[in-house]
Amino acid sequence: MRRLRALAIRLAGSLGFRGTRPEASDAELRSELESHIAMQTADYISRGMSPDDARRQALLDSGGVARAAEDIRSVYGFLWLENVLADVRYAIRGLVARPLFTAVVIGTLAFGVGVNVVMFGYLDRLFLRPPKYLVKPETVHRIYLERTASDGRKRIANRTEYGRYLDFLRWNRSMAEIAAFAYRRAAVGDGEQAREMDIAAISANFFGFFNAPPALGRYFTTEEDTPPAGEPVAVLSYSHWRSDYAGSRDVLGAALRIGTVRYTIIGVTPPGFHGIADGVRPIAFVPATTYGASMRTSYYNRYSWTYVGMLGRRKPEVSVAAANADLTHALRLSWNAELGTPDAGTDKPGGPTAIAGPVLLDRGPQARPATRVAIWIGGVAFIVLLVACANVANLLLARAVRRRREMAVRRAIGGTPRRLLQQLLTESIVLATIGSAAGVLGAWAAAGALPRIFAVPQDVDGMLTDPRTLGFAAGLAILTALLAGLVPALQSRAGDLAGSLKAGYREAGYRRSRTSTGLLLAQTAMCVALLVGAGLFIRSVDELRSVRLGYDPERLLYVRGELRGTKLSDSEEVALMQRLVTEARRIPGVTGATTAISVPFSGGEVQDLHVAGVDSIHTLGRFELQAGTPEYFRTMGTRVLRGRGISAEDGARTPRVALVSEAMAAVLWGAEDALGKCFRIDAERAPCTTVVGVAENIRTRGFGSDAEFHYYLPLPQYVEIFGPPGIEMFVRVDGEPALLAGPLQAMLQRQMPGASYVSVAPFQDVIEPAMQPWTAGARMFLTLGGLALVLAAIGLYAVFAFAVAHRTQEIGIRIALGAHTTSVLWLVLDEGLRIAVAGVLIGTVVALAASSGISGLLFEVSPRDPAVYGIVAATLIIVSAVACVIPALRAARVHPAVALRSD
Repeated sequence: MRRLRALAIRLAGSLGFRGTRPEASDAELRSELESHIAMQTADYISRGMSPDDARRQALLDSGGVARAAEDIRSVYGFLWLENVLADVRYAIRGLVARPLFTAVVIGTLAFGVGVNVVMFGYLDRLFLRPPKYLVKPETVHRIYLERTASDGRKRIANRTEYGRYLDFLRWNRSMAEIAAFAYRRAAVGDGEQAREMDIAAISANFFGFFNAPPALGRYFTTEEDTPPAGEPVAVLSYSHWRSDYAGSRDVLGAALRIGTVRYTIIGVTPPGFHGIADGVRPIAFVPATTYGASMRTSYYNRYSWTYVGMLGRRKPEVSVAAANADLTHALRLSWNAELGTPDAGTDKPGGPTAIAGPVLLDRGPQARPATRVAIWIGGVAFIVLLVACANVANLLLARAVRRRREMAVRRAIGGTPRRLLQQLLTESIVLATIGSAAGVLGAWAAAGALPRIFAVPQDVDGMLTDPRTLGFAAGLAILTALLAGLVPALQSRAGDLAGSLKAGYREAGYRRSRTSTGLLLAQTAMCVALLVGAGLFIRSVDELRSVRLGYDPERLLYVRGELRGTKLSDSEEVALMQRLVTEARRIPGVTGATTAISVPFSGGEVQDLHVAGVDSIHTLGRFELQAGTPEYFRTMGTRVLRGRGISAEDGARTPRVALVSEAMAAVLWGAEDALGKCFRIDAERAPCTTVVGVAENIRTRGFGSDAEFHYYLPLPQYVEIFGPPGIEMFVRVDGEPALLAGPLQAMLQRQMPGASYVSVAPFQDVIEPAMQPWTAGARMFLTLGGLALVLAAIGLYAVFAFAVAHRTQEIGIRIALGAHTTSVLWLVLDEGLRIAVAGVLIGTVVALAASSGISGLLFEVSPRDPAVYGIVAATLIIVSAVACVIPALRAARVHPAVALRSD
């Protein structure tokens, strides 16, 4: 206890708290020492010594006032801490005295640190931390399904049919539990208050994977989640309960309409609970069986509607490899059950396989393209930090030249190299700390934009206030201080002490060190690499926008209707669709309208197909069904290559006909002409559907070159086979689609019965998310590369401005001796351009070496595109020339008389 008290007293004394150590005040301490020395002097005088000799002897006895005060301070406090605090105060005073320099350095560091903190917080949630509340995450897996397509490529899915989920429950032996979950968009609320929101349809055992007791009420039970229809009960998310119900406990028992079902609210989740979520924040959790039954009655006993993901908890004694083998066996049993052949090669090699993979989707085998781009951007952000640190280091090196004489004086009066190094590092740490704090504040303001940039929905609430991110920011501040300050601090220790003391400010000379030149080269090279990445992504976006999708989305509006439980017969629903198409065509500016059932880049319908001579057609790939009116192909802009399109004579009672895409014709009938061929839909004994036309290939799931198969039915024949498909339309307009969306929605809404409604949006908005990996890459690479270029230009300008300032006398002498203005201008400019060219060459080599890593993220663009490299090189050289030209012009205007008189 005594030691702790002494330690506390010393610490308090070092921090300057009064009352803990009265002697700690320098003034009081010196006063006491002077009093003691005066008494000793008087004693020596009384012994017969002269006053001067007595004073000198008294000082020798005490070791000097300063030395004695230091010894006493070391007893009553921590001398090293007092030195650090003194260095911090000195550093702050120095920074305040040079506001422009301080602002540039802090702004540079803030940008570098802020970008990295934002990217770390974002990637941490994508890859590193498990979902909140998840129990024993090391034993929990998302179940992925893999198969080999007809082209030999592996296809991986993270969603499957509810019926297959039931098969996994029945036949797996490796998982203690398997839960189903699906995140969907649905209309929530009644009347004018209804709006599209995210909801989660889950199995009752899903909540058991988490240690997340409800904040209010209870969760639904297995009895309430049993096929065929479950019970219409719902659990609200905590955030929705607080925002829409003001946190009222009376919410229990209230009704909430989701889609066509009116649910009874029975509970509220704890704060921050979103399940697996994949970045989605559902406002409510409902039984999967209730949701499935509201969408289609056959959801649980047929394998035709893929919408659920599966979450499994592995048994403790089961390894991941054993779990994969067991789940694969269960999948193949399910596959054979779907085919109706229980003994047909259950464990046949090369068949479908199941994988117990990571819970986080973006750590698994199906990471989204935008996520892969985000990883690269994380690396780019660190490069920007290196550019910022190099820039600051160069500024500090240039500033160190101005302080060379100051450091020499400090060393001459007894300052040790270690003590001076500590002071300079303290200044760097102060700068890095302030810059990092500013960077975190900027990151906090900018974090919300990341999900929109990368099109990867991610919950960013609290992202920059949790301990992991703040710890990363603190570590980054220390790293930044070392990177930016260590080299200038070490450089300041070198040099001729006597020469520095005798030299004036300008006479001390300015010979740029190899370190400074190396930093400039590194900055330029890193900028080249970043701008090459930006150029390649921009080229990718240009190529992407020029791709022929098989339809023209630029002038299309997508219309979707929701009946919201309004009861209509099949004939009434068909009549409603026809009225909507007719009304849409009446609006000025509309040039075409058609119904549809499959929406590119949003969702498509798949039905069983049977073709004579082709076994297991579903193993060839996904055959997507489309149905529309005779205007379908003209409205969409899809070309019919051979045969005919949909005709007004193709009715419900006429022979079944269809158009197929070129790819579908090739995979089913090879070199034979598809026209006149027969295939059967839904059942092997169904009437023959005759191919009457071949349409161009379209892309509905991505921009890649993978083959997609599509076929088209007349809408009346589709209704005859499957019933009304729901209300979906495409409308082609003459002008800007966004301008006609409002009037079209208002007119169509008048035709909707009861509580039903329509939503209208430009079709380009549906496609745009699929383009985000490339647009996000272009945007972020260009932004970060451009700002890194600005930082490098500032650094280059600052270094050469200091050089000109220190070479004033030399330049004045050259002018006095007859040097032409052009030669003086070139004297400065030549050196800057040589550094820029060398940096461009180094950066080009680095970019070429890294090009293979980025090639998979580009779209039909070579990672070694010479045009991109040429434009980047020219840009860097021009910017470097501009950065050097201003100091060069200043040097050329130096008057010889002024230069020769300068010190």
